[in-house]
Amino acid sequence: MTETQATTTHWFYEENGQKKGPIPEDEMIRLIGSSGIPRGTPVWTQGFPEWLKIENTELRAHLDNSSAPPPLSGEHINNTVAWVLAFAPLIGYFLEWIIAGMAHGGNEYAAQADMDNGKYWFVTLALNIALSVFDEKRLKDAGHDTRKFKGWVWLVPVYLYQRAKATKQNLAYFIIWIVCFALVLLA
Repeated sequence: MTETQATTTHWFYEENGQKKGPIPEDEMIRLIGSSGIPRGTPVWTQGFPEWLKIENTELRAHLDNSSAPPPLSGEHINNTVAWVLAFAPLIGYFLEWIIAGMAHGGNEYAAQADMDNGKYWFVTLALNIALSVFDEKRLKDAGHDTRKFKGWVWLVPVYLYQRAKATKQNLAYFIIWIVCFALVLLA
């Protein structure tokens, strides 16, 4: 083993819930520069008591020198889609009623029977997923690393919770979605 190999710091990093590494520090710096390792990524090297966010290590200097700016903060992100998504269970239920009414030519009893049988549940599901996917793309465009919660767009409350944490916002739209969902279940 050469002296250079013995003194090279090796790093581990997290990607999609998996530990990656060890990789030499120069390779780590290259990955940071190419935005392969974004802000907020947990990293570890020998001597650390636990995993730390990359910006809380000496690698921060390389983040600041990378060409990618930090993500927009929560106050600078347009939350319109997130708020529509918060009310999506109620909006979807209303759309189900409209579709049921149109399908039965205004016959309230037949439309109510379809609603009671949950015939149009997919309308609300599709609305929730479409809004989540659209909102996730907007967050990504604002510079947020959405890889960590991208798969959760299918489970809307988890997505909204993770979105609030990533953008450093309160959980209001998450809580409203839960309340709206509960109201629809009670209806």
